[in-house]
Amino acid sequence: QSRRRTHNTMLSQNLNPLELKLAEKLTILNDRAVGVLTRTSNIKKICSEPRSRPSFLSEKQLEPAIKAIVRRFPVVETRGPGMPAVQTLRAEIVQGLRAYYYTFQDILEFKEHAIDLFNIISSAQVSFDLALNFDLTHLFLDLVVNYASLMIILSRIDERKALMGLYNHAHEIQNGSGEPSFPRLGQMVIDYENPLKKLIEDFAPHSKQIAEALMSLSPIYLRRNLSAEQIKQTGGDFFNLSRQPQKMLTPFESQTMPCEYL
Repeated sequence: QSRRRTHNTMLSQNLNPLELKLAEKLTILNDRAVGVLTRTSNIKKICSEPRSRPSFLSEKQLEPAIKAIVRRFPVVETRGPGMPAVQTLRAEIVQGLRAYYYTFQDILEFKEHAIDLFNIISSAQVSFDLALNFDLTHLFLDLVVNYASLMIILSRIDERKALMGLYNHAHEIQNGSGEPSFPRLGQMVIDYENPLKKLIEDFAPHSKQIAEALMSLSPIYLRRNLSAEQIKQTGGDFFNLSRQPQKMLTPFESQTMPCEYL
């Protein structure tokens, strides 16, 4: 307990209240991102396999409706060829596609929270340096990577429009109105048709913070990514702990020790 109190005291001395809040939010969002990334990757894998993809996407009677929904996406299509089949199977469609749709909702929720946090970080002019605030910088870079990964994986799910649109249409027939988050979901899908272009736009206001964090990684990255020839020239001390046994018990001091494990 005393060790924990000492650790907390050190954190309080090294970080101001804003940074403590940021660290908490970054940790929560990164943990959330891992789960959402896993489920999104599973959807991509399931939909890419003919034997495991949702059966509704292969129903002959639903093919005309799905084609119309995808063609007009995100505009809600209520009339047209095949739409009566959706009405007949509305309960089964809502039940069968609910988990997929909720995952897309979670992607949207994560995206909105991440953008809000990026804006807070930029407006507060937070500086990131691995040698000075390793944990905060590490969490920030993790969030950037998780955000980009999630948007790219989403754009590579070919059936995303069919899954969202079919669920929303069945939901509207069953409940008298479309799913409330569908307009925002549809806009997100359209925005990330070309994910790299949209990601550049998303990160442009935060380029200063991202550049600082990446530049602080540069000297450590270079030191840890030597060629085999360069390692040989140093005598192999870099990886050989027993090469100088007289120094093995001597404590090694470094201001960037946590960075060495990144």
